[in-house]
Amino acid sequence: MPLLAFLMACIQSHAAAGMAAPAPVRHVMVIVLENEPYEVAFGEHSQAPYLAYRLPKLGALLPQYYSIGHDSLDNYIAMISGQAPNAATQSDCKIYSEFQRTASGLDGNGQVLGEGCVYPAKVKTLADQLDAARLSWKGYMEDMGADPARESSTCGHVAIGAQDHTDDASAKDQYATWHNPFVYFHSIIDDPAHCAQHVVNLDHLAQDLRSVDTTPNFIFITPNRCHDGHDAPCRSGEPGGLISADAFLRRWVPRIVAAPAFRQDGLLVITFDEGADATACCGEQGLPNGPPPGMSGAGGGRTGTVLLSPFIKPGTVSSTPYNHYSLLRTMEDIFGVSHLGYAAASPLRPFGADVFTAAPRASTNQPVGTVTAGHDMRAQRRLPPRGP
Repeated sequence: MPLLAFLMACIQSHAAAGMAAPAPVRHVMVIVLENEPYEVAFGEHSQAPYLAYRLPKLGALLPQYYSIGHDSLDNYIAMISGQAPNAATQSDCKIYSEFQRTASGLDGNGQVLGEGCVYPAKVKTLADQLDAARLSWKGYMEDMGADPARESSTCGHVAIGAQDHTDDASAKDQYATWHNPFVYFHSIIDDPAHCAQHVVNLDHLAQDLRSVDTTPNFIFITPNRCHDGHDAPCRSGEPGGLISADAFLRRWVPRIVAAPAFRQDGLLVITFDEGADATACCGEQGLPNGPPPGMSGAGGGRTGTVLLSPFIKPGTVSSTPYNHYSLLRTMEDIFGVSHLGYAAASPLRPFGADVFTAAPRASTNQPVGTVTAGHDMRAQRRLPPRGP
């Protein structure tokens, strides 16, 4: 059956079934790209046509999705812990320093007060929550360990207090520590064996996707500095930017959506760490007496986000404002765990029925649509509204 006809059949069956509550997702896969505002990534002249035009027709586009700060690292940390930016994480922690606390415990919003990079063990992450709930997780980091002299291929980071040499990419190794949030928490790195089992090179992903039993409940994918769009051009000789990010998605999205776990009950989230300005949504707060999260303003700018799932009607567009804390809250709701940090804030909302627009099917082990790396459908696209 042709792709569009198949998708229309899916839409009709989902519409007939209806849906009153968020979907029963049990496997969440997140891909984080780098440094693009919504109007560039998803605009009329996007250099990422697969992301901008094809994938939204197969799932949902959130045009009012915002990052929470600048530069990169604070956004990654927020996605898994709900912790707000501090001056060190805003500068991407060029020195892998301990977090220096100015108060004991956590404040009323679940924030640890102070400044630094590697958070104390009492600060928990979604990974810790999943461990406690006996659910599985892994972070897949492209190029990690490609140069063993620089970092390990598992749980890759420098020693506490050392300079982070991944700030300088090479043609051989374009891994960036500050795009790997898991290694900034003592709750994870203090058990090296456990960290090594869970924070691995991207090469492991294809094997893990082969069955439901081997697919972690939570997957966090960080492309290398070229394939996430950070560098342009790249040390490898590739063009970088959105062109290389789009090529990465063309390689990996078809593999992910073909995986049994995704077809059964999966959710794939494709987002950006930060945008181009300091706009924000959702009542975002910073640290008490801390810097503005976006340095010059309240947030990290509008980026947009794409989601694919058996529980999302192809072509869904939701203009509800969301941000990285909303993503964390959504994942915590999916896995039945409490809300960390600013994921518990009001008036923040998790993704709701505006996103999960298709009811569970009688048999979910069927593909929603065939996602290929073929030509974009630019002529048939329907662009979302512009502006915040």
